[in-house]
Amino acid sequence: MIELGVNIDHVATLRQVRRTVEPDPVWGAVLSELGGADGITVHLREDRRHINDRDVKILRETVRCKLNLEMAAVDEIVGIACDVKPDQATLVPERREEITTEGGLDVAGQFNNVQKIVKQLKDVGIVVSLFLDPEVRQIEAGIRTGCDAIEIHTGKYATSKNPQDISDELSRISEVGVMVVGAGLRLHAGHGLTYHNVLPIAKIPKMLELNIGHSIISRAIMVGLKNAVQEMKQLLKNF
Repeated sequence: MIELGVNIDHVATLRQVRRTVEPDPVWGAVLSELGGADGITVHLREDRRHINDRDVKILRETVRCKLNLEMAAVDEIVGIACDVKPDQATLVPERREEITTEGGLDVAGQFNNVQKIVKQLKDVGIVVSLFLDPEVRQIEAGIRTGCDAIEIHTGKYATSKNPQDISDELSRISEVGVMVVGAGLRLHAGHGLTYHNVLPIAKIPKMLELNIGHSIISRAIMVGLKNAVQEMKQLLKNF
């Protein structure tokens, strides 16, 4: 069965709008687990725009399923990760001015640094995933880093409107998925996935983990977080 990682960053985003103590992402993690989440995903950004150091430390103490820390390939965050020891670390690109992560990590362009960080994280027992665009050059470089998993960036698939564009992008994701699985790595996917577009991605052979945040948190405002997670899990139960 596919694992569902629930990204709770936007719980913290709402908290930071008022610079107060609620809603607490730790509470969001608890409700997500009660809803059936297999993992809790948070992105500790360099500018701490939503999730902060306190959140990560408490989540490490309280999350009972997989804790997945999304992080930039920079020394400060690597040091925090090595100290906190999440179950999984996913290396992602990061730009201060972006609203959300806009693309995959350019591992081919910074191979030596990424390979070094992958080793640092793995040396302290952290499973390492790389968030990459569905491009052969990037996937090949990612495989050579020694990482454990590759999460395919599904943003272009999720935002495409033309049926042919959607089909083409799905084919690209499927093709690089074969490369990831063939290299003996775990195949993950995420970004922009919703209740309406998730199933074609879930059907990709050997898909093991999907990370979904905005759509679930948005739905939770209307139906509650526990119910929102349960509804997504129900969609994925046969994969």
